[in-house]
Amino acid sequence: MRIVGEGVDLMAINIPREKLLEMYELMNRIRYFELTARKLFAEGKIPGFVHLYAGEEAVAVGVMVNLKPGDVITSTHRGHGHCIAKGVDLKAMAAEIMGKKTGSNKGKGGSMHIYDAEKGILGANGIVGGGVPHAVGAALAFKYLKRDNVAVAFLGDGAMNQGVVMEALNLAAIWKVPVIFVVEDNQYAISMRSLEPSSLQPRRASARSFAERAMGFGIPAVTVDGMDVIAVYEAAREAIERARRGEGPTLIHAKTYRFFGHFEGDPEVYRSVEEKEEWMKKDPIELFKRKLLEARLVTEEKLKRIEDKAKRDVEEAFKFAEESPWPEPEEAFTDVFAAPYYE
Repeated sequence: MRIVGEGVDLMAINIPREKLLEMYELMNRIRYFELTARKLFAEGKIPGFVHLYAGEEAVAVGVMVNLKPGDVITSTHRGHGHCIAKGVDLKAMAAEIMGKKTGSNKGKGGSMHIYDAEKGILGANGIVGGGVPHAVGAALAFKYLKRDNVAVAFLGDGAMNQGVVMEALNLAAIWKVPVIFVVEDNQYAISMRSLEPSSLQPRRASARSFAERAMGFGIPAVTVDGMDVIAVYEAAREAIERARRGEGPTLIHAKTYRFFGHFEGDPEVYRSVEEKEEWMKKDPIELFKRKLLEARLVTEEKLKRIEDKAKRDVEEAFKFAEESPWPEPEEAFTDVFAAPYYE
C-alpha cells in the first residue's frame, strides 16, 4: 500500500498546460453548479433530495481527465461532480435535477439517478454501493471483447461496509478485469465517522485504511490526498494504465471532505464547526490555484477568465432548466421497463 499526499510537485509531473487548465475549469464548473443547486433547492425549485459534491472536486476531476472515449464510470447518490467531469451537458443535467422534460433522462432520474450512455456514465445510483458491481460487469465485458477500455466505480466510505462491494472486489481480482475502485472517503457515512474517530463520533470501520481491505483481495491499493487534484491525477493515471495493460483492478482511497451536509437540510450535529473550518482551509480549488500560480504556468487574469466562464456556463444551464417545460403526465408511462408478472 502506498500513500500519496499533498505536496506533489506540479513541475515534476509531465501534464500539458492545456490539461491543467481543463482541470481547473472542470473543478470550477462543479463548484458553481453545486452552489447554484444549493440555492435553488432552498428556494423550493428542485424536488427530492440533493447531495452536494462541493469540496470533493479534486477526486472526480483527477480521475476523469485520465479517461478516454469508450471508458465508463458508475456513480453514487453524490454524483453531480462525476457527471460534469465526464462531460454530461450542463443544460441537460440542470434540467434533469429540476425534473424537466429537457433533462438528460427526461426528468425521471433526478439528482441521484443521472445516466448518459453516450458519455460513458452507466448511472448515478441511490443505492449505497449499487454501482460497483455494474462497473465490474462493464470491465468484464471489455476484457471479453478485447477492448482497450476501463471502468471506474466511484463509491463512498459507507459503501465499503456493503457486502456487494466485497463481492465485487473479489470477482474483479479473480477475473483480473480493467476496473478502478475510487473510494471517496469524505470522513462520514451520513453521520458516522469512517476511519478516524472524533470528539463527537467513534469510527465505524476497523481498518486503518480502506486500501487494506483491497489488499486482502490481492488488489493493489493506494491512499491519496483527495483534496489535491494532482495527487489524485497521478494515482489514477497509474491505476488506469495498469488496467489497460491487462494487469487487473486497483483501489484508490481518496481522503476528502464534503463542505456541506450529507443532504441539503442536514442539521450536521455530528461534526464540529472547528472541524469543518480546518477542512475548508484545504479547499481543493484554492490549493490547485496556488500551485498553478507558484509554478508560473498561468496568470491570475487567465484563471479569473476561466472562473467567469465556468460561472456563466452554469448560470445559462440553470436558466435553460428553469425555462424548460415539465413532462406531460402521460409520459410517466414511457421509457419505463419491467418484467411481466404472471399469476
